[in-house]
Amino acid sequence: MSSYNLSSLSNNNNNHHHKSATQEQRLYQHLQDLARQQNPEESIGNFRDLFIDASGYFIPEIWQAIETIIDADPDEEEFHNILNRSCYILINRWLQNPQLQKSIPELVNIFQVKPTNLPPCWTSKRVRTLIRSFTETEKYLALQRLAKMFIRETQENTKIVDRKLEKLIDRYPYLYENCFINDESTDEEQQEIQIIRQKKQQKYEIDLSKYITYQKLRRKTNSIENPTLMKDEELNQAVKYFTTKVHGRQTLRDQAQQFKTYCDLTCSYRNFKNGLYEYLTDTIDPGYSKRQFNRKLYHKLQNTLSDNNTQKPNDSLILGTCKKTLDFLVVESLEQPKHFVFYDLINNLGATIVIGVLLKIVLFCQQARPYLEQKFSILFNHYQGATTGKVWWLVKSMETLNVAFSTNLGGINLCCF
Repeated sequence: MSSYNLSSLSNNNNNHHHKSATQEQRLYQHLQDLARQQNPEESIGNFRDLFIDASGYFIPEIWQAIETIIDADPDEEEFHNILNRSCYILINRWLQNPQLQKSIPELVNIFQVKPTNLPPCWTSKRVRTLIRSFTETEKYLALQRLAKMFIRETQENTKIVDRKLEKLIDRYPYLYENCFINDESTDEEQQEIQIIRQKKQQKYEIDLSKYITYQKLRRKTNSIENPTLMKDEELNQAVKYFTTKVHGRQTLRDQAQQFKTYCDLTCSYRNFKNGLYEYLTDTIDPGYSKRQFNRKLYHKLQNTLSDNNTQKPNDSLILGTCKKTLDFLVVESLEQPKHFVFYDLINNLGATIVIGVLLKIVLFCQQARPYLEQKFSILFNHYQGATTGKVWWLVKSMETLNVAFSTNLGGINLCCF
């Protein structure tokens, strides 16, 4: 083939991609118009016509945009990104109005609906094929998780213990970013999820502070509902543990500040790890810790980044050590979701003590908080299909972590109540 022909092919490909990008923006603008001008039912109907049936459209120019995009021969991932963005254009609009949020599950579920007729053209057939493969992606799974937040189940219809764990995700704002955001999420999508998280967290903290206030007043009839799934006595004990002096000595926050000072003064990374061992085991029942746990934790720390033992600990070493410690205490990794240590700790010491240990890590190294949240999202995803009654140990742990974060790292300081 001549160099002229090769050049012509290259130019044709560039033209196709340029036209496709232009039509992609036209598609997004159209969806924004739908979200702004139509009610959700109409928007979902048009979305179905365009993508699910894919047999033409009531605005011919928009169908031509789809044809141009398909003619550019996008790979699966490219078109999946277009679908994902298209969904979020509608979702982001509905998120701004609580009355419209119930439409989010309806939009996500239409991907499970079969087309009403045979594909009339190649474009239609290709779009339908790409839709089917989209439903098998992590992007679609993230959309499904988000949708489940807005499916309302009454307590009378389904008891908490009989619900799938995945149905409780709206209770745990610290899971949102890891469960709803993926590598292909746009900045706008990430920002929207962060806003949802912030609002949910604020509401939870306000509800919790009201409940604690009424408890402090010791009113016989407490009209403020317990915002957790913990029993009143369990919640009160957890709040007390996370905000007052542990064993009559120091609060967890005070202990963290003291350990920070130690870290600043210690000369070697080896000494830092020895101090971290003492810091973490200080609040654990000796009857349990002296069996195997202490030995395993000590061994884990001694073998962590040991090439740096003679160096002075810096922020990078400290964060790396905290991450390795959380791998050991909570769950190893997404690929190897081993969590026997965590399960054993919860069953022997109870959720409050164990979450207290994890909180101590985050209090002295707040950069480790996102990593701890990631650890819990791995556990949540691992058990999401189970009924909550069968994984109540995990539910109690996540409820307790909510309390720990709110009382020590939230926007409302409950320690003063």
